[in-house]
Amino acid sequence: MKLSTEEADLFFKLMWALQFYVKQELGICPELSDVARYKDDCSLEDKSVIRQAVYDNSHLIDKFVAENPSGFTTEELAIVSQWKGFLQGDFYIERFLKKHTIFVSYQTEAVYGVQGLYEALDEMFYSAQLPALVKAVLLPFKGKIVYDGLLHGYNVSFGRGISGNIKDAYLKAKQNNRIIDSFDVPSATLLARPAKKQAIKDWQPEIRVLQAQAKQLKAGDAYPALYSPVFSLVKMSLDLAEQATADNVDKDALYKMLRKMGLTVNRAYKLLEREDD
Repeated sequence: MKLSTEEADLFFKLMWALQFYVKQELGICPELSDVARYKDDCSLEDKSVIRQAVYDNSHLIDKFVAENPSGFTTEELAIVSQWKGFLQGDFYIERFLKKHTIFVSYQTEAVYGVQGLYEALDEMFYSAQLPALVKAVLLPFKGKIVYDGLLHGYNVSFGRGISGNIKDAYLKAKQNNRIIDSFDVPSATLLARPAKKQAIKDWQPEIRVLQAQAKQLKAGDAYPALYSPVFSLVKMSLDLAEQATADNVDKDALYKMLRKMGLTVNRAYKLLEREDD
């Protein structure tokens, strides 16, 4: 979940050159007269100011690309030009995956798959620290999403409620195939696309066999009272499975079935509580 060394080298070559150009255009730190001195000698505080100046004056990205003061190739300039599509804001780092790190937007709950640069993000944060709230700038880079090299962390922790909401935002995006791992895909297209569907087994025949068998489950007065709701739950579960695995799933019907099952579960609880030890 990080760039290759070659990709990270390229990213920083382009970023240092762009930041130096913006520094020169705005007259910041004039004593740093070339990119190498800027990279090595500029303080972190001054670099933070210049970094923000890039995003506050994004028209200078076009100017940099047009003038090409560093003699970059067409491909390299195309990468820099895409940085006008930066996304700046606060994000929760929700979890680390093999493919990328999950960022959840604080503002919109949109979910992003972000690559590290020289270091994977799980080398910078511990899993036990998550979710962590950071201020970041996300950038497109060669079909991936990266951060721009600087993360500002907030010294806050979150209880189960907020942590659960952040987790739900990720799980919803995962379930509906809406984790944004490239800015090359327009947002409207991403929101419209359906969840990925693979060829899966048709369970309907097996479920119908089980439904037929479950019809034999009957509980009369001769049986313990608990049998009745338990047998009903077996039959309801199979009906739910039949509806959930149908070609055209009726969500309203599923909700109705689940509510009915909930009432039956409550009935079973009551009967169990009344049982003598």
